[in-house]
Amino acid sequence: MTTESDTQPITYEELLAAVQPSAGGREILDPATGELVGRAPQHILEDLESTVAAARAAQPGWAALGHEQRSAYMNRAADAFEANAEALAVLLSREQGKPLNGPNARFEVSACAAWLRATAGFELEPEVLVDDEGGRAELHYRPLGVVGAIGPWNWPMMIGVWQLAPALRMGNTVVMKPSSSTPLSVLALVHVLNTALPEGVLHAVSGDRTVGNRLVEHPDVAKIMFTGSTDAGKAIIRNSADTVKRLTMELGGNDAGIVLPDADPQAIAQDLFWGAFINTGQTCAALKRLYVHEDIYEDVVTALTETAKAMPMGIGLDENNVLGPLQNKAQYDVVANLVQAAKDSGARIVLGGNPEQDQPGYFYPTTLVADIDNNNPLVAEEQFGPALPIVRYSSVDEAIGMANGLEVGLGASVWSSDKDKAREVAARIVAGTVWINKHGAVDPRVPFGGAKQSGYGLEFGVEGLKHLGQPQVITY
Repeated sequence: MTTESDTQPITYEELLAAVQPSAGGREILDPATGELVGRAPQHILEDLESTVAAARAAQPGWAALGHEQRSAYMNRAADAFEANAEALAVLLSREQGKPLNGPNARFEVSACAAWLRATAGFELEPEVLVDDEGGRAELHYRPLGVVGAIGPWNWPMMIGVWQLAPALRMGNTVVMKPSSSTPLSVLALVHVLNTALPEGVLHAVSGDRTVGNRLVEHPDVAKIMFTGSTDAGKAIIRNSADTVKRLTMELGGNDAGIVLPDADPQAIAQDLFWGAFINTGQTCAALKRLYVHEDIYEDVVTALTETAKAMPMGIGLDENNVLGPLQNKAQYDVVANLVQAAKDSGARIVLGGNPEQDQPGYFYPTTLVADIDNNNPLVAEEQFGPALPIVRYSSVDEAIGMANGLEVGLGASVWSSDKDKAREVAARIVAGTVWINKHGAVDPRVPFGGAKQSGYGLEFGVEGLKHLGQPQVITY
């Protein structure tokens, strides 16, 4: 049990010291400047084994507390997170690269606390399936045991909370494996939450792929939650097969947006921009290919260009910036190569596409590409960065066919002044979520999951809780 004094803020330096090893470790560099942020521990297989054992030992006691007491602990953990919000945001900005302001580092930290509170408040009561003269049947959800959570580098804290919050709420214990690109953020997340949680229920192991593979195949881990690429997800599915693990897989997306001819270009430009460029485009459910009707094509391109020009990009700790660098060199190269392929094809570079070669950091300028073929690699492959292709279409059927033409279906959006017409189009798109006049607006109360090769399983809301429990029918 924590007291009010337990939630007093610590400094950034104290937070960083708490998650670094006393000696050694792997250097973590700021993607905006190349400067040293800190050193991450290099846990090995023996560390993972002892961590899983500790999580397994703590799980029965945590489950026995019941939903009400577990929710109370989660709310206190949210208090601790809010008390340390600024130090957490600075670390996140330096390690991941995202600016403090805009829908970025401070936004992410705030969302973590909000998500913890929302998840703590969900009620999951037994469902009465049958109740008649023949008997009664009830559906209950029991804890699974130990949950392994493997997170990405783009939203390391927030997606970490998306994984750990419902797992803890349902009475499971959690072992987190952060991305090797952003381990300090997740270690800090766990450190702060553990000032309010009982010992042993939440752990983090920062290791290489060998550690991750062992977590996936470990016989004492009941479920894996994974957010990342489709290729990595397929490997996890294969490696988990021998233990028949439960899986929630939130995999790659290449989200389409369809702008209908009745849309108002000026009215939607700001929301289109942030739908595509939130976190500098490094978001699974960001708008990554935009289909615009020929009647308003140039007006949309112009309005979006004007909006994009007003969004400053630079070092995250500069309070003026709202766009940052790519988090790592590999992702920078992906974006640069795809934009170059668009240039080589003769597509029109409306904005950006001309990175400075002599500046530090992995900055790629905000880039809009018009008059591009739907089969161009910038459209057909997930760029995961600040480059948006804008494709012209003539008929709604053509736009829907192009939107559904890939083997991914995480999210999509329809933009129109007529919501009834937009809903008709949305119903024909194969995606886990289709937004109308917005994109990527997730809500802790609303289930979220992918279609096709964007994964399976649901997160968020009461339905998300169910995916962290073992269904059990009791009939009498």
